[in-house]
Amino acid sequence: MPNMISSWRKKMARRGGAADETPSELIIPGNFRCPISLETMKDPVTLSTGITYDRKNIEKWIEGGNVTCPTTKQVLSTFETVPNHTIRKMIQDWCVENRSHGVERIPTPRIPVSSAEVGQVLEKISVTRAPQECKELVGTIIRLMKESERNKRCVLANGGGRTLASTFHSFAECEGEIVISLLEDVMGGLTSMMPLDSETEGYLKSARSIERLVWFIKHGSLCGRINAVLILKELISSHKIQAKVVETLISIDDEFMEGLVKLIKYPICPSSTKASLVIIYQIITFTSYDPSIQTMIVGRLVDMGLTSIVLDILVYADKSICEKSLGVLDAICRSDLGRVAAYNNALTVPVVVKKILRVSDLATEFSVSILWRLCDNETREGGGVVVEALQVGAFQKLLLVLQVGWNFNQRCKDKVTKLLKLLNKHKGKVECIESTDFSNLKRSF
Repeated sequence: MPNMISSWRKKMARRGGAADETPSELIIPGNFRCPISLETMKDPVTLSTGITYDRKNIEKWIEGGNVTCPTTKQVLSTFETVPNHTIRKMIQDWCVENRSHGVERIPTPRIPVSSAEVGQVLEKISVTRAPQECKELVGTIIRLMKESERNKRCVLANGGGRTLASTFHSFAECEGEIVISLLEDVMGGLTSMMPLDSETEGYLKSARSIERLVWFIKHGSLCGRINAVLILKELISSHKIQAKVVETLISIDDEFMEGLVKLIKYPICPSSTKASLVIIYQIITFTSYDPSIQTMIVGRLVDMGLTSIVLDILVYADKSICEKSLGVLDAICRSDLGRVAAYNNALTVPVVVKKILRVSDLATEFSVSILWRLCDNETREGGGVVVEALQVGAFQKLLLVLQVGWNFNQRCKDKVTKLLKLLNKHKGKVECIESTDFSNLKRSF
């Protein structure tokens, strides 16, 4: 109730009254207070023991694993609660009577959906084959989840994710505007349920589901493209089904990769950019078991200009996008084609060196790995990459990594040691410049 008193004080101050004079008649009746929080109840509900609590507080109590009534300590015969409309109406009437003291009337709460109601809607979705009817039912589920976290938990507990994923799988091969609209709604519902459980992922990993997700990335609306790439990122990050998903993806035409690269080059939102980077990284790293496949994929991405796009992003990227972009660049540099593309971009060495010890431990590890791949596979005479790295201050930064690198893994430290040996051969022959000054470098844009 402190907020009510505070509001009253403000009104009294505006009217010129004495704000420190608390009205003696403004006493909150004891039965209006929740026994748990001691605050005025906004949504009073009664337990099987007959004690009334505010819904939010008692649900938090039960979700914490408690099986007794907080007041009586009796074991609850059921966890179901009954809205106490009488108390709620009394509280609202009291608020109206004391509105002159700044007391605001509590709104009439929405009655949360029950498990039975959710189950009925989900059952209808499962058996309905008519796209329009199914779309309306899916819309009902999405609306319920948006109303409150409690409703969302109720939908999830009743298998909402599994039902929506099954619906996506069932309609994935169908065509028509209504079907596309239905599938977009389903994807929107699924993204709000992340992380997805194994049963939900099971339906989405099918070839037909993945192909439809790819279709949305290539041809869908902005919302559809975002949701599709988020779901695909969730699937490809799951170690249980990663192999199945990657195998399906690499069998799809180049337009899929083009769709991901476009989401990076022309970002819709940070989430879709990050998801696209993660998908590309996972595909490249997963295919390391077959160098020919990996080289083919990297070649496609290089031809699409991904190396330049990622380097341009890295100049001003935030922490999360920077880490993922460096991860993709490191993956690209695993192949000869990728290293050549990196060699030929004037931003590569200055940007990579700049990110060492500037963003995060993960970003530093990726940066060191990229620099190592480039220097260790040096093909130009005179050690062009090594010399350039020295010029932009790599030697000093790498020494710092060893000095403060207790958080870095041993592989990173080994690469740093080897890099320092390579750089030391040319140390003293070149003049160092400030690695943060890119004004004289030729950009790709």
